[in-house]
Amino acid sequence: MNSPLSKRPSGWRMALVSGLAVLAVGGAVLLAPPQPGVQAQQSVLPPGAPSSFADLVERVKPAVVSIQVTSQGPKLARGPQQEPRGPGGPGARPPNMPFGPDDNPLEEFFKRFGREGVPRPVQAQGSGFVISADGYVVTNNHVVDNATKVQVSFDQHNRYEAEVVGTDERTDIALLKIKANGKTFPFVKFAGDIPRVGDWVVAVGNPFGLGGTVTAGIVSAHGRDIGSGPYDYMQVDAAVNKGNSGGPSFNLTGEVVGVNTAIYSPTGTSVGIAFAIPARTASEVVTQLKSGGAVKRGWLGVRIQNVDEDTAASLGLKEAKGALVAEVNGGSPAADAGIKSGDTVLSVNGAKVADSRDLARQIAAFAPGTTIELRVLRAQKEQTMPVKLGLLPSNQEIAKQGPAGRPSQPTELGQLGLTVTPATGQGQEGVVVTDVDQGTDAAQKIRNGDFITEISGTPVNSADDLVKGVREANKLNRRAVLLKIRSGNETRFVAVQLKRS
Repeated sequence: MNSPLSKRPSGWRMALVSGLAVLAVGGAVLLAPPQPGVQAQQSVLPPGAPSSFADLVERVKPAVVSIQVTSQGPKLARGPQQEPRGPGGPGARPPNMPFGPDDNPLEEFFKRFGREGVPRPVQAQGSGFVISADGYVVTNNHVVDNATKVQVSFDQHNRYEAEVVGTDERTDIALLKIKANGKTFPFVKFAGDIPRVGDWVVAVGNPFGLGGTVTAGIVSAHGRDIGSGPYDYMQVDAAVNKGNSGGPSFNLTGEVVGVNTAIYSPTGTSVGIAFAIPARTASEVVTQLKSGGAVKRGWLGVRIQNVDEDTAASLGLKEAKGALVAEVNGGSPAADAGIKSGDTVLSVNGAKVADSRDLARQIAAFAPGTTIELRVLRAQKEQTMPVKLGLLPSNQEIAKQGPAGRPSQPTELGQLGLTVTPATGQGQEGVVVTDVDQGTDAAQKIRNGDFITEISGTPVNSADDLVKGVREANKLNRRAVLLKIRSGNETRFVAVQLKRS
């Protein structure tokens, strides 16, 4: 989202050069004819390429809207280190502001918050598209998050008020409804088929406030993980910039194949790598938002992680598949079903689990209250465990819930930066490292799948033994503990510095 661009700066020029010499005369840009003997090269379209997207754009563009959002700006504590967050809205400098010219670094702060740091309304923009004649509009959740007023406009004209019907933070989808009783609107539909990598896409949106902007490219990849949850994203190379959020990417038949939501860029502008929520995911979420204003997902209540090659070997698995349970939330469906830390979930109702994200997707696809069967590996033995799923709480509610039997991981294990589980293989001793905090000294010396067999000369057979060892080191004011580590057939001693709060 971004404020509209200002007018072109003085002296701004643009020239398109295609094998022709360019001459500048009196500020005008002229194209000189080819020199004698030089033949102009004719453009040859590859098979299947459209000669123009104009007909497609004429059909779909009327259904694409620009979204203007007013939200209440945050109240900032006054101090030299505070900076305003997000784009600033219009506003004049308060009278008699004693900070000099308009380009003063504090100018934007006082435009938004005034002299007393009081929050003022923040204006921002995004994109969206109409999916029904009665005015339902799809956009991104982050476009309308905390909105106090939402307006939609069609190609910078015919502006309407809109209400937020529902939002889904996990997929970043929001559904709006235009307030215009009895009026009908042009609309587009979600695609039923998944586009292939290499298929054309046309993106329409409101980058930098330039509503009705059209760009084209291809589907670059599927199944991208952009670190925002278990759902995969489609990658496209059509130019997508700030303000395109929530806008559609179309296939050549005019169906929406993705909802543009993020870009990868070291500069903050398009470098040809954009990510869109696939149409199938968006359509499923919109259906639930339209019927109930929220998305209801199944909830297991565990913290899980991937099984890498080392962890698979330590657990006796033939391949690095499944999801390892690191912690179980107290009072969760998993806790009620008897699932424990250290269990490895191999399948759900017979469907194999590839990794932690796959398990999260599979569980979320079930309705709350559904009883499922998990195939679990525990102590080298597989067993089937029935679990009645609960309702997935919000991210804030999940953050407040601690693992079963204790509010959080023991402080001492946090000092080491390790998460461990008992070794379960025949003849195995010690504990297996299942996660390493990258912000600790242990990250430089220990890997997932390593066995810890001693701490400061004392045998380790459980996480409690590690906790006792760290507590003893704290009593002696020692900065590090000596761990005996086994990696495969190699045994070594490692001194790990303790993290201090």
